Amino acid sequence: MSALQLTGVTVSRGAGPVISGVDLALREGEILALVGPNGAGKTSLLESVSGVISHSAGEITVDGDSIAKWSRVQRSRAGIAHIEQGRAIFPSLTVRENIMLTARTEAGLAEVLASFPELEKRIDAQAVLLSGGEQQMVVLARAFASKPRFLLIDEMSLGLAPVVFMRILPVIQSIAASGVGVLLVEQFTHLALGIADEAMVVSSGRVSHPQGPAAALEEDPELLRAAYLGS
Repeated sequence: MSALQLTGVTVSRGAGPVISGVDLALREGEILALVGPNGAGKTSLLESVSGVISHSAGEITVDGDSIAKWSRVQRSRAGIAHIEQGRAIFPSLTVRENIMLTARTEAGLAEVLASFPELEKRIDAQAVLLSGGEQQMVVLARAFASKPRFLLIDEMSLGLAPVVFMRILPVIQSIAASGVGVLLVEQFTHLALGIADEAMVVSSGRVSHPQGPAAALEEDPELLRAAYLGS
């Protein structure tokens, strides 16, 4: 099975590492939840995978091929899509125009809307007029329209109430079900674990609970608490 793999990855900013020694494997069609307290280095790790910043040690591969020297554009063309924190919509454009930036064709748009029925009724509305949850749907739809193999999602719930974010979770699941590997960084830990196949915890810049079944963490509050504390 195709995989995006990190082996001993360290990411540094300024004087030293912000996260060190990360091993993970993201397979197509699976959701891997990367959880942990704020400041643990999760965002920096995703940025190193998509090429926003470079990793300082270790190896990142796709199907066994190193991507260390690939630019961000090359990684995107190879199927690595990254939804960064914040709602990166074009507010003056309509929903249709936002999605068409990556869908390109009407057939591509129709394919995306089949997975995002909530957006179809707002298709000609300016993105700025949408609710926060709907705007995040547009961001997801635009990323999905680029036909990624691996989708990195960083805190989509930022600024949203849990009940609103819960409407987005089934969409993330349907994206994974279509064959896309999803690496999900999320502050609502139990919501993320509830849809994930695999999970790992990072704390204080290190892996405090290695990758394994998400259900094991979801069902064991003490284990999750210990992982968050780094003990």
